[in-house]
Amino acid sequence: MYEPVVSDILTRIRRTRLVPIITIDDPSKAVPLVDALASGGLPCAEVTFRTASAAESLRRITGERPDLLVGAGTVLSPEQAALAQSCGARFVLSPGLNRRVVRWCQDHGLPIFPGVCTPTDIEMALEQGLEVVKVFPIEPIGGLPYLKAIAAPFPTLEYLPTGGISAANLAAYLSFDKVVACGGSWMTPAAWIAAGAFDRVRDAARDAVAAARPAAAGR
Repeated sequence: MYEPVVSDILTRIRRTRLVPIITIDDPSKAVPLVDALASGGLPCAEVTFRTASAAESLRRITGERPDLLVGAGTVLSPEQAALAQSCGARFVLSPGLNRRVVRWCQDHGLPIFPGVCTPTDIEMALEQGLEVVKVFPIEPIGGLPYLKAIAAPFPTLEYLPTGGISAANLAAYLSFDKVVACGGSWMTPAAWIAAGAFDRVRDAARDAVAAARPAAAGR
């Protein structure tokens, strides 16, 4: 059951090519925020479990906007993975590769894309049967040249790079055929969320979609 679910989620992520990363302190802003992203052409999001409001925000989004593809990020334990799933998360991401978290998600049919940073991390991911992994934090560890170098010995894997990606380098990352999609928070800065500046979020999402288009056309 796990593989078909992962395949379905990846099909939708490949379609958007972008996963906006959102960190929410006020759950009342969660639904307007994802509505703004969807209006800009990004009907998906990753809600990070970095705040006390994350679970409630995720619950509100999935309850009121079930058509959107929403996952949980910064998932650090099986307990958090279980909470994310109970709140309606369709997938999870983590900053590193925790075998217990990966196994729990696989056992419970919840697609997981754990973070890797080194060849050793990637070999651990392969041991656990993973085919797509997050690479974090991609820009501080060397950016696209590093990703291409580290990907070369592992031709079966695909990647979701995050960490320092912006409108300026998005197209370059997406032009690499091993990249499924990119994650980034530049479309949803904390100041805009706090101010309720959802029109700015919408416009930034629209610009990101436009920036991704040339890369998609060239593949």
